[in-house]
Amino acid sequence: MLDILLPILIFAALGLAAIGVVRRVRLWRQGRPSPVPLVKGLASVPRRYLVDLHHVVARDKVMSNTHVATAGGFVAAAVLMVLVHGLGLAEGVLGWGLLAASATMFVGSCFVARRRRNPPSRLSRGPWMRLPKSLMAFSLSVFAITLPAVGLLPDNFFEGSVSWVLALALSAALVWGLGEMVFGMAWGGPMKHAFAGALHLAFHRRAERFSTRGGEGKRSTGLKALNLDDEDATLGVEKPSDFTWNQLLGFDACVQCGRCEAMCPAFAAGQPLNPKKLIQDMVVGMAGGSDANYAGSPYPGQPVGEHQGSPQGPIVAREGKALVDAETLWSCTTCRACVEECPMMIEHVDAIVDMRRFLTLEHGNTPNKGSEVLDNLIATDNPGGFAPDARMHWAADLELPLMADRGEAEVLLWLGDGAYDMRNQRTLRSLVKVLRAADVDFAVLGNEERDSGDVARRLGDEATFQSLAKRNIATLSKYRFQRIVTCDPHSFHVLGNEYGELGGPGMPAQYEVSHHSTYIAELFDAGRLHVKPWKGGGVTYHDPCYLGRYNGEYEAPRNVLKALGIELKEMERSGFRSRCCGGGGGAPITDIPGERRIPDMRMGDVGETGAELVAVGCPQCTAMLEGVVDATAEVRDIAELVANALTEAPEASAGAAQQSSNRPQAVEVA
Repeated sequence: MLDILLPILIFAALGLAAIGVVRRVRLWRQGRPSPVPLVKGLASVPRRYLVDLHHVVARDKVMSNTHVATAGGFVAAAVLMVLVHGLGLAEGVLGWGLLAASATMFVGSCFVARRRRNPPSRLSRGPWMRLPKSLMAFSLSVFAITLPAVGLLPDNFFEGSVSWVLALALSAALVWGLGEMVFGMAWGGPMKHAFAGALHLAFHRRAERFSTRGGEGKRSTGLKALNLDDEDATLGVEKPSDFTWNQLLGFDACVQCGRCEAMCPAFAAGQPLNPKKLIQDMVVGMAGGSDANYAGSPYPGQPVGEHQGSPQGPIVAREGKALVDAETLWSCTTCRACVEECPMMIEHVDAIVDMRRFLTLEHGNTPNKGSEVLDNLIATDNPGGFAPDARMHWAADLELPLMADRGEAEVLLWLGDGAYDMRNQRTLRSLVKVLRAADVDFAVLGNEERDSGDVARRLGDEATFQSLAKRNIATLSKYRFQRIVTCDPHSFHVLGNEYGELGGPGMPAQYEVSHHSTYIAELFDAGRLHVKPWKGGGVTYHDPCYLGRYNGEYEAPRNVLKALGIELKEMERSGFRSRCCGGGGGAPITDIPGERRIPDMRMGDVGETGAELVAVGCPQCTAMLEGVVDATAEVRDIAELVANALTEAPEASAGAAQQSSNRPQAVEVA
């Protein structure tokens, strides 16, 4: 009986799955074109899955091993099942291999079942709760029906009257398992992520994130530029079909594990954003329908079932129901915590900024102070609307060398728009003191410098960003220098990673861009700085998102603090899992209300360490953390700590002392 029934069931499931695959591909292909290397992409899937993806999955060791057993066992069992029971090739090792694969899958499914007994809040429920039973049904039924094929049971074991009942029961279990694991994978069940996820890895829109033979993947975090010269091009994303087809594919790959939800600062603050639900809403829009069947955590303050959409319908509607509310998009701080944690490497931030671009460029719907800031950038080249020629007023007594006068220097010090902020001016003065103490040949652009454009780009105003960027690029091209140094991670990121696409310093073989913590660490390593030992209280360090997650710089700031003799008290959420301060992505400008403030939560993390001081390396982080009422720790930039600890070299020669006296003298930091 099973000899006849099994091939029918197997090939029927494969046929229905093939129809589902065609249907799913058509949903993705509603998106805009995006050229990809078809054969090379497919060939790269094993390495991307086993190497690049699993280093993220492996952060949870138990679930990583569970995934290896369950997914690996299923892939092997599915292939061998077709060979053994579909084509009748049970001889040799194939049958035994199928037994081993199905047994391994069953062991993994037991751990999945244990996980689902009392799942954490971030995990979606609904159809996902039946997944352990489906995994067990598939693995047990395949294991049992394979026993006669390898001789562990008689060949005619399932031919008696009682055995027929058992055969029918096993067939029913197999149908259940095939329905979930094969049919549902292509038609939209919980296992959909396995099929879509593999293709997402093959055709990822940031293929450079993946490693190659003999090397590692690149940290790819810069936003992709819009072609503003193409009059027919969509300015941003208005509807789901405006995404590229491989972005839609990426949304479909979501496993609904909720790691992004658990790391999102806006969600934790009770703002109307949950990155997991946002991705699921894009899937709803791609296929058409409502979010009524969503089985995970909703947007805070917004019940499930109130949003709906279609491939050609607006994502954000001015009137009536749509996929998401505008406040959801404007709640994002663009910190990339969601992207860093995603085991499927989905690019949430790219999608959010794409949708913001449409709201800003097409409708001018930037909330709260957003429109004012963008108008200021257009009129005065800085977000505060200050007079452009006032950029250097804070440094009137420092006699900073100007590139316009010198033409070249070893280091170009990029001031950023913190030059207009009295608090950040203290940091800049400290940095100048450090550079002069190390005898660094540096100069500044002075009033030639304009805003880097970071705020404009994150608020979706690509036109203003490109205008600022191209004018800055033209200014930079007039001078010669080896590198740019800045104390602003946002400027550091934009100059180094996003200007290159427009012909700027990100281009190879021109010059590098460094954060001031990286450069100061190099000065310490070269023996060019001498400091007094630290005698203060406990210190912790806050990792800026645009320095850490965006650019992978975690060690240099810590090395600087170590050089000062500071033993850090690390926060529980530090490094790549650092909690955002709430200052990125224009969030302080759009100011979407929540149940609590993000910087208050971060200061709570600081308080748990017992540290008396939190070291930072970003003007935005300084402003946000110093704005916390009743903070338990002082906030100081790394440059300030180094400047205050500077001392003379222990054995300065008379010649060196004379040379030092000929340099411009550093002023004491206020």
